[in-house]
Amino acid sequence: MPSPELNPGTRGYIIPIGGAEDKVSDRAILRRFVDLCGGSAARIAVIPTASTLDTTGGRYREVFGSLGVAEVNVLDFRERGDVERLAWEDAMDNATGVFLTGGNQLRLSTILGGTAVATRLRRVNAKGVHVAGTSAGAAFVSEHMIAFGREGSTPIAGQVTLTPGLGLTNRVIVDQHFRERDRLGRLLTALAYNPFAIGLGLDEDTAAFINGDNRIEVIGTGGITVVDVSALEHSGMATAQEGKPVQLIGIRLHVLTHGGLFDLHSRRASPGPEPEDRP
Repeated sequence: MPSPELNPGTRGYIIPIGGAEDKVSDRAILRRFVDLCGGSAARIAVIPTASTLDTTGGRYREVFGSLGVAEVNVLDFRERGDVERLAWEDAMDNATGVFLTGGNQLRLSTILGGTAVATRLRRVNAKGVHVAGTSAGAAFVSEHMIAFGREGSTPIAGQVTLTPGLGLTNRVIVDQHFRERDRLGRLLTALAYNPFAIGLGLDEDTAAFINGDNRIEVIGTGGITVVDVSALEHSGMATAQEGKPVQLIGIRLHVLTHGGLFDLHSRRASPGPEPEDRP
């Protein structure tokens, strides 16, 4: 379960990013994250556990440094034993922001799940530290994590495998690289298993900035597909055969772009500004 907030609204931002965020030009998502964390006074802990590349942590150290962050600590947990071997507590406790890189979300859940690192991440977020994750890191932030599943626009029985995630929130299920990898069907399948949550399908270079009051602001160049199953009238998941389409009736779907808003309490969406350069 997510760690309880000390007072309403005091929880830090939870920021799932759809992957492939801009790191070299405008960098709107990363710049907004740095600003929230304190700008030049930010102290960011990078966790590259999802990646098997030795260069991932250093790459984000360079990116955040170029945005003016003086203190960037890479906490390179490669296996579960590193939680005991590495000195990470001070960097985590002193951080104003934590960033989970992309890679394979099962590396995050199997290496960090159930450890003191995961517990500390939930606690510092509840106290106001902002936690962002891109790609695999985005999938990991919620309580229910999509481990893997097939592409396609239609929900299919058995199409998705869900595992426990970090548990910063239980209000959303996140899927990343959404439009680019045709993942509407697997997000719908995940929601059919658990109609409590809101589905967030994040395009690349697009992020959901979820504040302490559980209101989402969209930042980035793509879109976020919000799937609301709270008024679901019928689900065929319980009787559908493995590999067959699943009937779902009564779903609400929103597509929000930069500046768009969604309230997880009221489940109401508000549009962002329309582009001014339309023909």
